[in-house]
Amino acid sequence: MKVKIINRSAFDLPKYETELSAGMDVRANITESIVLKPLERAMVPTGLFVELPAGYELQVRPRSGLAAKHGLTVLNSPGTVDADYRGEIRVILVNLSDEPFEVKPGERIAQFVVARHERVEWTAAEELSETERGAGGFGSTGK
Repeated sequence: MKVKIINRSAFDLPKYETELSAGMDVRANITESIVLKPLERAMVPTGLFVELPAGYELQVRPRSGLAAKHGLTVLNSPGTVDADYRGEIRVILVNLSDEPFEVKPGERIAQFVVARHERVEWTAAEELSETERGAGGFGSTGK
């Protein structure tokens, strides 16, 4: 699938790092480092603008290595970029560790995943069909 993208950053377009990757790494389009103190957040520009086809969204997801090693994650994970949005994509990063983290210019800060989605039409109802699980949630399956 081809998607129009404008790259006003100083860096290459996001790309898949391996043949079977679902996400493309995206870089911080900054000229100076940003230091995120513990529990601090920042909207980090990417310099990227996209035109997605109807029925698709661009999901902004954390990079697992940054999350596991440094406690850095995408705050509204996954963030959604709708098909009708034309502004610059920014990544809301948050530092959940107890140490400051330095985001450097060009650093890979998140992943983009383009995903198809459906639109629904709600049908008002008075009851729902029965299932084995029923209304159980949040740990109700015993795991």
